[in-house]
Amino acid sequence: MTTTSEHTVAGAVRQMSQRISQSVFDGSRLRVVLLVDVHEGAQQQFLEAYEQLCNQVASVPGHVSDQLCQSIENPSQWLITSEWESAPPFLTWVNSEEHVTMVRPLHNCVRDTRSLRFHIVRETGGPATSPQSGTRRLQTAPRIGDGVIRHALTFTVKPGSEEKVAKILADYASPEPRVDDTTRLCRTSLFMHGNRVVRAVEVRGDLLAALRHVARQPEVRAVEEAINPYLEQDRDLDDPESARVFFTRAALPAVHHVTAGQDGPEAERRALYYPARPGRGMRLAELLAQRDAAADAPDNPVLRSTIFQRDDVVVRLVDLRAGLDADPGAVLALGDRAGAAELLELLDTDALGSDAAAAGDVSARLLRLTLMDLVTDRRAPAA
Repeated sequence: MTTTSEHTVAGAVRQMSQRISQSVFDGSRLRVVLLVDVHEGAQQQFLEAYEQLCNQVASVPGHVSDQLCQSIENPSQWLITSEWESAPPFLTWVNSEEHVTMVRPLHNCVRDTRSLRFHIVRETGGPATSPQSGTRRLQTAPRIGDGVIRHALTFTVKPGSEEKVAKILADYASPEPRVDDTTRLCRTSLFMHGNRVVRAVEVRGDLLAALRHVARQPEVRAVEEAINPYLEQDRDLDDPESARVFFTRAALPAVHHVTAGQDGPEAERRALYYPARPGRGMRLAELLAQRDAAADAPDNPVLRSTIFQRDDVVVRLVDLRAGLDADPGAVLALGDRAGAAELLELLDTDALGSDAAAAGDVSARLLRLTLMDLVTDRRAPAA
């Protein structure tokens, strides 16, 4: 049993270290809330589509239960809630091609959707228990965030077009950072690794509102249209279904974030690409998250780390207090020799290069192979 004094000491340590950590890997149960606005007259069609979807989701590993609710005030407003054993199995499913296909019938009858994900902290029946001491896996303590929401998109372009795409993505006018009274676009960072593009955004306020705001800006739309001919996955931004499917597949959610403290203007932003072996992306992201959470040494060059993961694509965005060469192992979150071996087991080394698993200085070689090229990094001016 944890005493009051132990809680006080733990709180003091957290305050002294100034570390802020957010993660999907704490084992807590997950509640997913989907707000749906159905087209007038399509309620029965929506209900039938949901019934089909519900039967399919019931067999997904990690799914516990779900409910469908209809507003008593507006019959076009619906609410779907589902419970999952933890966040990773839900994210594995929701980011899969199976999910894209499964939800297609719903989008034929809905005007708008909004998905919210919550770890369950408390519920009627008593306090949370740890996964080791019981079956009620609730979040044991509330997280203290830094007020910033992080999200990324990733897609690939046709081989040979990388230089043209990089120039297009670098040469654009930044959109107005203010979305509304409560939402502001803080930073946009663009990176490339071979023909893979990663665009990471940081937002204060409502992420969905910010993404929609950016998509409506003429300068952003012009850039999106300019890179269309070079995309490996075709899309038509004038076709809502085509655009929806593209951006659904491109979504690269943040699964872990840790901040060691406030960075100064000298902090250097870099991105690392960790392609995983088939089916091992979530485990690779979890391993990197564990390394980041444990790296609390005062001389750690990593001030801030965010891990994004979808399927077998894992990207780690880092802000560094020192250069890349100061401590390549820490920048990569390699850990000790055994940890480096486990990381190599999870990595698709063929995707990085034939010498990725060769003997020698693993950290320096992996840093060179995983490092993404910075295209542009733009911060919005202070409000």
